[in-house]
Amino acid sequence: MYLLLGFLALDFIILFVTKNGIEAQRTIPEKLSNGDENQIIVSIKNFYTFPIYTKIIDEIPYQFQIRNFEIKRKIKNASTDDFQYFLRPTERGEYHFGNLNIYASSPLRLLSKRYTFNKDVMVPTYPSYIQLRKYDLIAFSNNLFQYGVKKIRRIGHTMEFEQIKEYVSGDDIRTLNWKATAKKNSLMVNQFQDEKSQNIYMLIDKGRTMKMPFNGLSLLDYAINATLVLSNVILKKQDKAGMFTFSKKIDNRVVAERRTSQMQKILESLYNVKTDYFESDYSRLYADVKKNITQRSLLILYTNFETLDGLDRQLPYLKGIAKNHLLVVVFFQNTELNQITNKKAETIQEIYDKVIAEKFLFEKKLIVNELKKYGIHSVLTQPENLTLDTINKYLEIKARGIL
Repeated sequence: MYLLLGFLALDFIILFVTKNGIEAQRTIPEKLSNGDENQIIVSIKNFYTFPIYTKIIDEIPYQFQIRNFEIKRKIKNASTDDFQYFLRPTERGEYHFGNLNIYASSPLRLLSKRYTFNKDVMVPTYPSYIQLRKYDLIAFSNNLFQYGVKKIRRIGHTMEFEQIKEYVSGDDIRTLNWKATAKKNSLMVNQFQDEKSQNIYMLIDKGRTMKMPFNGLSLLDYAINATLVLSNVILKKQDKAGMFTFSKKIDNRVVAERRTSQMQKILESLYNVKTDYFESDYSRLYADVKKNITQRSLLILYTNFETLDGLDRQLPYLKGIAKNHLLVVVFFQNTELNQITNKKAETIQEIYDKVIAEKFLFEKKLIVNELKKYGIHSVLTQPENLTLDTINKYLEIKARGIL
């Protein structure tokens, strides 16, 4: 008993006599990227003259619902140790970090002294800017296959004239300029350039159908992340990027422009967009597009149709929009239904589930065909492939010159 009390007294003295035995710092990004792994770094400096055993309990935001966060580390005397962990937010908005609690013990490990650092830190969570950086060079990269972006063969050319030049092997003979050829006494061709400064609008449905979750993120979040990345590619291609959201009314409007501040405008508009659980009003969407977008533009509509009946109710408004603009409807495959159809059915209930799943998947294909009948382009994609598929569609439209 006396021996134990003696060691307790010794442990207390060596731990608590030193007022500031350790120093710690939590390093957080200025903003978190929604749907991505964000790195959090904790640095601990040991001022004791002996190695310490630490238990780190970080009070991370409640949105993550992690209640057993604990990291144990041994830190040598008079040294600094850094370690990292990752957080993946699935909602946009404000995330509040609490205290960084560190319990330090001597080699005797009979007592622990608690140190508290970094009290009450708020970090905003924005749409996925990590994806934005990842695809930043897509517009200029010659090797697009590494990103999953397809190369589209140009089947025509735009009518924006650039110059007359001498013919070289590979030039389109249909662009021969016979008057210039006669004057120069050598083959001359007209050279055209891509039309620039075309208006591209992303229309984001924030109705109740976009609340459906996949891998922790809602369809609305996938659409917002894809909009941010695609807007950057559009601006790199010298086009004008704009966007707005809609449900019962039109919100978060950013007029299509090509300015240096345009990406920041779009990012701030998308920061706090939330679904309102209403049935989206496509008649209001049609009226707003007709009133406010007078120049022919490419409209990329992010929404979701589960059944052909759901499309039929909105088809008159989509047809009306497509009369004056090039409309691309982007909607989603149900990946859980794909899993059911790919699984071998062994019971009557599983057979029934598989047939129903195949029926819903077939309806998605019917929706694509129905839109195609009226000259409306569509992209049917899995949520995790949304960004690449929409970029591919935009580049295809640019390459084919159909806007």
